[in-house]
Amino acid sequence: MKFPTKDLLKKIVNLLEQHKAEDIVVLDLSELSYVTDFFVICTGRSETHLEALAEELEFGLKREGIMVWGVEGRKGGRWILLDYGDIVVHIFTPEGRLFFDLERIWNQARKVEPHSL
Repeated sequence: MKFPTKDLLKKIVNLLEQHKAEDIVVLDLSELSYVTDFFVICTGRSETHLEALAEELEFGLKREGIMVWGVEGRKGGRWILLDYGDIVVHIFTPEGRLFFDLERIWNQARKVEPHSL
C-alpha cells in the first residue's frame, strides 16, 4: 500500500515518539536531492534502544502494509538507517549523531517541525 509522503512522515514521527526517540528532526530534501524527499533523524539512548526503535518502526509500518526498502547498520553500530523510498530514517546513538552530523551536512535543507505534520 502506498501512503502519501506526508501521511507516512507523520506515522514515522508518531511511532518514534511513542518509543521515546529523542531530538527528532525532519529535513525536507525535495529541492536538494533526487534520491529521497525527507530525512527523519533521531537519537536513541543506547545501541539497544536504537535496535528497539528500528524494530518498532519497521513492525508498526508493516502492520499498515508499508514495507521498508532496505535497512543498514542493524547490529552493534552507532547508526541504523531505514529506507522507505521518499523518506529515509536515521536513528543514531548520541555519539553517532555528533560524528555523522547530518544536520550540518544537509544544512541547506528546510527543517520541518514534526508537530506541524
